[in-house]
Amino acid sequence: MQRAQWMTTLALAVLVLAAIPAAAQGPALQPAVSATPPATALLARGPRELTPIEQLGKFLFFDTNLSTPPGQSCAACHAPSVGFTGPDPVINAHGAVYPGAVHTRFGNRKPPTAAYGGDSPVLFYDSDEGLWIGGMFWDGRATGWTLGDPLAEQAQGPFLNALEQNNPNAKFVCSRVAKSSYAPLFEQVWGPGSLDWVRNAPLMYERIARSIAAYERSPEVNPFSSKYDYWLAGMAALTAQEEWGRQLFNDPLKGNCAACHISTPGPNGEPPLFTDFSYDNLGVPRNPENPFYGMPRKWNPDGPAWVDPGLGGFLRAAGYPPEVYEPELGKQKVPTLRNVDLRPSPDFVKAYGHNGFFKSLEEITHFYNTRDVEFWPPPEVSQNINVTELGDLGLSLEEEAAIVAFLRTLSDGYVP
Repeated sequence: MQRAQWMTTLALAVLVLAAIPAAAQGPALQPAVSATPPATALLARGPRELTPIEQLGKFLFFDTNLSTPPGQSCAACHAPSVGFTGPDPVINAHGAVYPGAVHTRFGNRKPPTAAYGGDSPVLFYDSDEGLWIGGMFWDGRATGWTLGDPLAEQAQGPFLNALEQNNPNAKFVCSRVAKSSYAPLFEQVWGPGSLDWVRNAPLMYERIARSIAAYERSPEVNPFSSKYDYWLAGMAALTAQEEWGRQLFNDPLKGNCAACHISTPGPNGEPPLFTDFSYDNLGVPRNPENPFYGMPRKWNPDGPAWVDPGLGGFLRAAGYPPEVYEPELGKQKVPTLRNVDLRPSPDFVKAYGHNGFFKSLEEITHFYNTRDVEFWPPPEVSQNINVTELGDLGLSLEEEAAIVAFLRTLSDGYVP
């Protein structure tokens, strides 16, 4: 993530901050403090049973009846076997965008992981760094400004998105939950009368989202059980290649990956999340197979000419002035690198980048290294590209391979 402030004067910084709605200020201007225990404590305690609200969230997350037509759960796009992201290797190998409950409809980006996002703060502007930080979705539109929790706001989105789970309204989703086999658990968690979707659908819908967020914060989704976690705890050794990759990953004069994908434990020993929750335009090319280009004008009025505006597009739609949103056009949220290589088999294809343009860790690592010195297709969004931290890193192929080897130590489920 480019760290140079894009403000040229203090006066302009004040102007931008003044343009930010009150909903984004106050408590939202301070990032959340992680509640994640130290890595050694997490590994020592091992797996634990889900709490009632986490179990409720799990039932909701995997419920295929919460779409119209029925058949699509959250897990359809966020499967545990691949790190809670897209589980279909054929889709990943091509457009990388998943169909909705109506299988002829597609969104516009590949599914981000649903894991390791619980510490993303309410979206705020960091005037010291000149960066927006926090929120959920690639473009940050689940800000947390309403519920105080971006993860819960993200959980509310797909249910009512016509290109995803396609339910007509929140009341409809609530009615399905009230008739589910886990309805008694819902009332146990949220109290008597909490299933009254007829008279209090907004509150029930909020509680559905908060339950899903509780599951997405649980140790089942965020086990911190990778080889790297064991190495941090002094319980495993990295190979020579993995250790070399770790050093390159952290070296500001080499990979410099840790500038955005923070790899060091927190102040109290909290395991690193490998993201700073900021936004960046890496200069990723268009994915020509993105099925959103072919969506009807109702959902994509620009057709094949559509360009993903990222965070800047959200800020523009939210009513911010050009001096706020224009410097953010093309920027997408920095994802965690945890489970970036988790897959059910070695030949399983995963997609990388917000639009799934890249099909292997080797390919995206080579792009970071050579974007500006080798031939690559033009960027989808040509303004606001990070030209200071990637594009001409000067790494050898052996150094790229070492970084990839290190990234593979971030997959959960390691057995020492």
